[in-house]
Amino acid sequence: MKIICIGRNYSEHAKELGNEIPEKPVIFMKPDTAVLKGNDFYIPEFSNDIHYELEVVVKISKGGKYIQKEVAHKHYEEISLGIDFTARDLQSELKSKGLPWELAKGFDGSAVVGNFYNKENYDLEGLQFSLLKNKEEVQDGNTKDMIFSVDDIIAFASQYFTLRVGDLIFTGTPKGVGKVNENDILEAYLKDDKILDIRIL
Repeated sequence: MKIICIGRNYSEHAKELGNEIPEKPVIFMKPDTAVLKGNDFYIPEFSNDIHYELEVVVKISKGGKYIQKEVAHKHYEEISLGIDFTARDLQSELKSKGLPWELAKGFDGSAVVGNFYNKENYDLEGLQFSLLKNKEEVQDGNTKDMIFSVDDIIAFASQYFTLRVGDLIFTGTPKGVGKVNENDILEAYLKDDKILDIRIL
């Protein structure tokens, strides 16, 4: 199982980090060992600036290569929410040197994934999702604001990577990302359904 992540897929988030709006999907990867086991996230010793990034996640249910956008919807059946934890201080250092981001994005526990639900129960063209930190809303996103849709992403990524059953795609985060501290509680909602409940240690 591989985890394909999309960066800068919401224009307001790109702006808040001072990044250009991309013309093609910005892709990076996380290893399968990045998936958090349980509900406790431990701040790693190599960073003093871990940020949450809430994202809609899709699970590939039908593999393929060179998938056309028109049939991309047939390659996933379930969606969830996830948190892409990012060591922002380390990422900034790596970016300044023109180096890859993987150390800042792919460390153990950096990919939080909730339970998956049938996509037919949701409107993927206008899906509202939100993140609360200590009961205060910090992110409020809607898939209608994506620069690249899920189908766009699948069609683009499959030109480079063969997609396999069980692969996960993190589709990008809206504005409002921020730092976590010890004892914070993060709660993620897909519409009115709580999908994640994470404690920071």
